[in-house]
Amino acid sequence: MMLYDCIIVGGGIAGLQAAIQLGRYRYKILVLDTSEGRSTLCKGYHNLLGWPQGVSGETLRKLGRKQALSYGVAFEEEKAVSVVKKQFFEVQTEQNTFVGKTLLLATGLRDHFPPISSLKDCLGKSIYVCPDCDGYEIMGKKTAVLGAGKAGASLSLELAYFDQPIIYINHGEELDLEMQKTLHEHNISIRSGSVASIKEENGIIKSALLKSGEKIEMERAFLAFGGNKIHNELALMLGVEHEKKGHVIVNPRTKETNIENVWAIGDLVAHSQQVAIALGDGVQAAIWIHKRLKKQNS
Repeated sequence: MMLYDCIIVGGGIAGLQAAIQLGRYRYKILVLDTSEGRSTLCKGYHNLLGWPQGVSGETLRKLGRKQALSYGVAFEEEKAVSVVKKQFFEVQTEQNTFVGKTLLLATGLRDHFPPISSLKDCLGKSIYVCPDCDGYEIMGKKTAVLGAGKAGASLSLELAYFDQPIIYINHGEELDLEMQKTLHEHNISIRSGSVASIKEENGIIKSALLKSGEKIEMERAFLAFGGNKIHNELALMLGVEHEKKGHVIVNPRTKETNIENVWAIGDLVAHSQQVAIALGDGVQAAIWIHKRLKKQNS
């Protein structure tokens, strides 16, 4: 059985960047990926150096994988379902067992979206989830927040920074009077009800139809439903420390967890969920994995 120097679980932005760096150190690297991460959904990242017109997650993943392959990194389209630490780490998929000296978890998270037809076609083009990434994109556009309760209200207030009249479509619990007052003070109107469908053209949202029958015109939208699922299952199996919401705790300098030879990066770790940060995480962790492997092999 092949003994890998490092097994990377997750082939998104962070995992691919780590694979490229480790491949350049000439290690035997395996990436396990199911191609279902959140970066597969985004049609455009707009705040990255060198991509002024935006770049899709699909493009970044395709280019990153090609680059990693050029350094001898191996890929398997398999889902890791369990891991145990013996002499080395044994990662079990639904088909095979893979063994590695070190383990890098880049399993990310899954966004909680309602099952609205055509919604995913607009992600990154006219519907967004991150105000730091894409708040700029709403300038001069009629904008709505599709959300639930406090999560949606809080995002609406963040977007008010861009001095736009925001419509908040609240799918969730009732807002208290103080929050309602605060929203109105920031020129945010509130609609209560669920979106039944959206109308879009080439990924650009045009309107939303509520289940009540009301039609709301819009040019841009943000999603804020809360309840995102952090994929920390493998980390928990190993006893990795985590925060209350499930994010894995790492050494901020090395990205190593409390379990020796286990690193974690990207959206699995608590940070602002930026692609640029995920890229930095990948490089940083890879450098410290290299230091560990070099010491083990000396």
